[in-house]
Formats: sequence, structure tokens, C-alpha cells
Amino acid sequence: MKNTSVYICQQCGYQSPSFLGKCPECGEWNSLVETAVSTRNSKSEARNLKVEVDLVKLSEVTLQSVKRISTGFSEFDRVLGGGIVPGSIVLIAGDPGIGKSTLLLQTAMRIAGAVPRQVQRSSADKRETTRKNSQNNAVLYVTGEESAQQVKIRADRIAKIPSNLLILANNDVDVVVGAAEELEPKFVIVDSIQTLTRDDLAGGAGSVGQVRECAQVLQRFAKSSQIPVFLVGHVTKEGNVAGPKVLEHLVDAVMNLEGDGMHNFRLLRSIKNRFGSTFEVGVFEMGDSGMVEVTNPSGIFLAQRDATLAGSVVCSTIAGGRPILAEVQALCSSTVFPVPARRVSGLDFSRMQVVIAAISRAAKITTANLDIFVNVAGGLKINEPAADLAVALAIASSVQNKPVKKNICAFGEVGLLGELRPVGNPKNRMQEARRLGFSDFVTADRFKTLSEAIKYSLGG
Repeated sequence: MKNTSVYICQQCGYQSPSFLGKCPECGEWNSLVETAVSTRNSKSEARNLKVEVDLVKLSEVTLQSVKRISTGFSEFDRVLGGGIVPGSIVLIAGDPGIGKSTLLLQTAMRIAGAVPRQVQRSSADKRETTRKNSQNNAVLYVTGEESAQQVKIRADRIAKIPSNLLILANNDVDVVVGAAEELEPKFVIVDSIQTLTRDDLAGGAGSVGQVRECAQVLQRFAKSSQIPVFLVGHVTKEGNVAGPKVLEHLVDAVMNLEGDGMHNFRLLRSIKNRFGSTFEVGVFEMGDSGMVEVTNPSGIFLAQRDATLAGSVVCSTIAGGRPILAEVQALCSSTVFPVPARRVSGLDFSRMQVVIAAISRAAKITTANLDIFVNVAGGLKINEPAADLAVALAIASSVQNKPVKKNICAFGEVGLLGELRPVGNPKNRMQEARRLGFSDFVTADRFKTLSEAIKYSLGG
């Protein structure tokens, strides 16, 4: 066996025998780090090995009923597909300070608190204590970023700490797996995967090799022991999960916790899920005592809306598998500069540009000399084209300084020629709107062109 070193890109995993200032694969500057590797004659070793393979016919494989573990949050369970699957490994990513650690700490406390506690007899035998903790279905929280005292400060602020929630402040993945095998907990949380290391690998914590190897070790542990493992993942400045892409392939589910730092609402989206739908969304509100479930997000987002003001339109959007009503706001004001400003928050900027062009061309509304600002109230982000019509109506309402008619809810896609196109799940959208008192719907099924919808909505 011969020891050599290669330069590995910390963003994409590209390998080079020599240092390069710019990675030729992803284009990132100064991302190649020297890493020691070992080479061995694997082909000659493979010839001397006799591999025993157990072939099984897929038609003869028997299915076993899986009993999911509830997180204690109905919104969290919804995104996971009905709860935590034993033996699964889940990655939760998000911006710093968004609430990933808080959400998982609350989940650990609820799972540990839901288990009936057993009275421990006085004994100096650690194995006896470990066995009792295993019978109590203890929860193991591994923290690589904080000390146990820091985690306790956060936990005291959330709720009463259950006795069978155990903290391990360590960065060695072998120590973590060893403690989990000894304890046999019901649930393991690793905060975060980018802080774990393995002694027999070169490179610091968070490097491509360390993240990949530590994730593989935890995956093997989860599958062999049937103990679910949750990983907290860092993100890059572009919003992608830090580390190699193989990390997202290794895990069974990838969740992304989104939110605006200026608002308290958080959306938990499923990007990948082998045990459920990838279209579900959970809504939470960050409070003084941690995350609180929002069972009626439509009512929360519309609580402070003033229907008498121009530039405000209610849109029925689909977030995951549930309809949510959101307020789309627009502010248009004249400008003295040759290039007017265009600002958007909570919507896709490119789609807003298309809507503005369609308004100018098809609806004959001049916007060339106007600064236009569009916002989704409450920090909600809408990624579907159903908000096109609501944006158009809000801009037209602001330009003409006329509020839209009372009880109007709009949704639909706006084409380049000013035509309206239908969107999916119209019945669910209307049902949610009717539940909150909206009875007049401006949709593509009712109006064929954008000019007709604007004329009706503004009473012109």
C-alpha cells in the first residue's frame, strides 16, 4: 500500500494531482485542498477473494409492516410522509439561525418525553443504566458545534427536559457510532454532519472526504440497527447543501427549512423523500419557546390585510399538497431616473418581468416610467406560476390607485401574449378560499385574457 496525496475540490469533489487556483469542474476559486489518500492493488486483492452473494427473487421478497415514529409535530410528520421510518437517515439543511437545531431538539424532547419513564434502581453498573435507558427508548443528541451546557440553555427555554434525553458533545464519528451502539436509542440526531471527522482520514472537518466518509458510517449504522438518524446540514451562500453531492444521494430524505430572517414563519420543504411525497410542506412559527406549528397558515398570512387599499390581491397558492392563501402586494410610483427600479420579494423575478411586459402590451397599462415593487406578505415564498394573475392585478390596482373588488381571490398563469392559462388543483384552491370568506374567483376558466380580468377586478 502506497500513500499519496491529491487535491480535492471542497465544493464538487473534483480531484487533481496538482494544485489549481480554479476548479475546472465547478469554477470555484481556491477550493482545492490537498488530501492524503492510500492506493492499493484492489484488482489483485479481488481475485483472491471469494464473494458470497445471496440472490433473491424480487417476486419472493416479503414485505414487512413498518411502524413509523411520530415526531410530536403533525406538520413535521406530514413532510416526512407520516412519521419517521426506522432505519432511515434524514438530512435537514437551511440557512444559519433558521431553526434547524431548535426544531430537532424539540423533536428529541417530544419523542423522549412521550416514553414512559421507569424508576432506576441504585447501581454502579453502567451497563445496567444503559440497558434501562434502552428500555426507556432514550434519544441521543450529538452536538459537534455546541457544548452540552449550551444545548441545555436552549432546552430549558423550550420545555421541561425529559430524563432520557442524552447529550454527546463529540466530533469523532467512531465515538458517536460506538455510543449509539451501546445505548441503542430510539432516535439519533447529529448536529451537524459537517463537524464530524474520522481519525484515519486526512482533511479537516467539513472537507469532501470527511463528510462523505462520516455520512457513510452513519448510514451503515442506521440500516444495520434500524435506528433512525437525523443529520443537520450546512448550506453554501448559494443555498446548496455544503459538502459533496453524494451526501444527498446517501440519505433517504432531504428537508430544507426556509424562512425570512425578518419574519417568524418557517417552511419545511421535502426535496427528496424515499418514504413519502416530495410535495408536502410544513409551516412553523418561531417563538420564544421554539417552533410552534401553524395549522391554519392562510389565516395567519391574511390576518393584517386591509382590503380597502390599492395594490393588494389575495392569491390561492399550493404549497406542497395543501392550499395556502397569500397576500400579494404591489407598489408603483413614478421615477425621474431613465431606468425604473424593479424589486420583488417572495416571487420569481423573471416571471414578474414577464407579467409586467404582458400588462404593458396586452392590458395597455404604461409601466415604463414606474418603479415597481412586488412583495408576498408574511415572508412566504411562491414558486408556482399561479401567482402571475395576482401579481398582474396588484400592479394594475396600484397603477390606477383602485382597490380590487371585495372578496376576490385570483390565481392563474399569464402567458406572453396576455392570455390566461389554468393551473392545477382549482377545486382545492377555491375550497380553502371559501373557508376564509372569499366568494369571487378570478381564474383562467372564467376570463380568457388578462385585460378582461383586470377590467372586472377593478370595476372598470
